[in-house]
Amino acid sequence: MSQGLLQPPSHLPPSSVLQLSQQAPIFLHNSSTKQSSSLIPFLSQSETAETWTIYEHLLLSCLRTRDDKSARLCLKRLTERFGADNHRVMGLKGMLQEAVAEDKSQLNRILEEYSSILKEDPTNTPIAKRRIALLRSLSRPVDAISALTAHLDASPTDAEAWAELSDLYYSQGLLTQSIFSLEEVLLIVPNAWNVHARLGELCFISANSSSTNDGSSSQLMADSIRRFCRSIELCDDYLRGYYGLKLATQKYLTGSSGIDKSLSSSKKGEESNLLPISVAEKLNAMATKKLSEIVRRNTAGEQGWGGYEKAEIIAARELLDRDTLVSQE
Repeated sequence: MSQGLLQPPSHLPPSSVLQLSQQAPIFLHNSSTKQSSSLIPFLSQSETAETWTIYEHLLLSCLRTRDDKSARLCLKRLTERFGADNHRVMGLKGMLQEAVAEDKSQLNRILEEYSSILKEDPTNTPIAKRRIALLRSLSRPVDAISALTAHLDASPTDAEAWAELSDLYYSQGLLTQSIFSLEEVLLIVPNAWNVHARLGELCFISANSSSTNDGSSSQLMADSIRRFCRSIELCDDYLRGYYGLKLATQKYLTGSSGIDKSLSSSKKGEESNLLPISVAEKLNAMATKKLSEIVRRNTAGEQGWGGYEKAEIIAARELLDRDTLVSQE
């Protein structure tokens, strides 16, 4: 159980989280017995560097499965160890309060409490982030964006906050701002292949937007292809990257009549952001081959090819089947 709880619950599938939370009462009872044998529990030899990480992850797992009793006990242990004024403990307490809130009025009261705490201590980052998350859950995206931008003024290297801001901008249809925010994420974590893939998706969506003209659309699609290429360069078996690369190259090749003309009309010595058609065709063929291999080996149950979600495999198979039907027409 301890090994599973060293991973953040948000990264675990629901079945694993449920299994861990079901064992929470036993774990908490055993740890309570060990602590009671020491005069100063938090100085006992049984405590390790991982002990309190486990308590925090166990609390989050219990919240996901609505085991409020165990979650409260985890919070109680953390409070006894680190104090009620600890910023991280305050953030976890707020998360618990939000989870057990019965209606919107209670959530609004929690929001007021967050604002009061931040007036007294603007440096309380966990509470600031809980306030932003609560604003979003209350369907107040504009206020959430304002709060996030204020937070990023103080903490410009918070990659998680930039990613959240990008998602908020996207939810409001502000694709340019969303792309910019994800580019800021890559300045902080340049090797995050999932972020490169998400940026490729945003460029793909922006290229298909009716508000873009033909020239900028082709450039955005070329940027999308480059982002997907970078994602699979960093993670060789990244299905999402290959899926996006195939979609983007297909779309790029569909509008190839104007692309060759744009490339040939470029002034000598002037660099073009567009991709040559031959390169796009090779990338499309490579993505098709790799997707076929992933689907085939995963379906066959081969060792080392089972780390994909079922929905991803189904989507990849449908894309390949659709491509086959088009080529036969």
